Amino acid sequence: MTTPARHLPVLAQRCLDLLAPAIGSAGAVLIDATLGLGGHAEAALRRFPELHLVGIDRDPHALELSSQRLAPFGDRFTPVHARYDAIGEVARSHGSGARVQGILFDLGVSSLQLDEADRGFSYAQDAPLDMRMDPTTGATAAELLAETDERELRRILHTYGEERFAGRIAGAIVRRRAQHPITRSGELVELVRESIPHAARRTGGNPAKRTFQALRIAVNAELEALQNALPAAIGALAVGGRIVVESYQSLEDRLVKRALVEGATSSAPPGLVLPLPGHEPYLELLTRGAEEADEAEREANPRSASVRLRAAMRVREGGVRS
Repeated sequence: MTTPARHLPVLAQRCLDLLAPAIGSAGAVLIDATLGLGGHAEAALRRFPELHLVGIDRDPHALELSSQRLAPFGDRFTPVHARYDAIGEVARSHGSGARVQGILFDLGVSSLQLDEADRGFSYAQDAPLDMRMDPTTGATAAELLAETDERELRRILHTYGEERFAGRIAGAIVRRRAQHPITRSGELVELVRESIPHAARRTGGNPAKRTFQALRIAVNAELEALQNALPAAIGALAVGGRIVVESYQSLEDRLVKRALVEGATSSAPPGLVLPLPGHEPYLELLTRGAEEADEAEREANPRSASVRLRAAMRVREGGVRS
């Protein structure tokens, strides 16, 4: 299956419409901080013929495939192997005066990682429990399950997966690993299924979904990376530049909301009659809350079902709070 055929970017036209006023002119630079298979990037390069796009991804295989896909655009595309919290450094290297006109985040696990069974991201296919977005570095999910104590496992499942049976599942993992290592996704799925009440198995889809989400987030330090990346990204925007973020679970969306709303709110003490210089908002929100995919988008692209899209524009220099 070709790369374009197996990857349909979520809300691509809406993202580009929001970015358009900032990236449609000559010399504009857009950083796609989560390049993946390059679906959003290709749409942007086609729509804006004078745009230069810098694509960041921690997954070397994704960079290889997206670079093949975007090769027709020549030197208008620059791939960067990095985690997206390096976005400030990337902007300094590729922007004009360390600033760029647009930044796009499409968070979560990529189509490539879900579709390739041997990566271990999917609870629907039996595979080695790896889950690293960059398979060249860091501990695997199997190693995390083998080495993490029960209390920390419970915290990971409860915090990152919002799993209400985190205690039961963590206990079951510790008991099972005392017998033999848990190395495959199929075994973990069955262990989770056995650990939760029968009634809870009948609703809400695969009962292992939240456990797999939690392990993936922990293995890749996703929330820590996002927490660092958001202020760096906002700080890298030129005045008039725009940031668009697509999230797929509530933990990500809360971080995004907090960063954008904070930037759109005065930091001056309440009750002042006159504005306090230097404390004015440095962002203007471009969406009312979080936008969701409409019915047509969900039917065309099932992965859009949980998307939450937020966007903002940089309106002045300074003020970014980390």
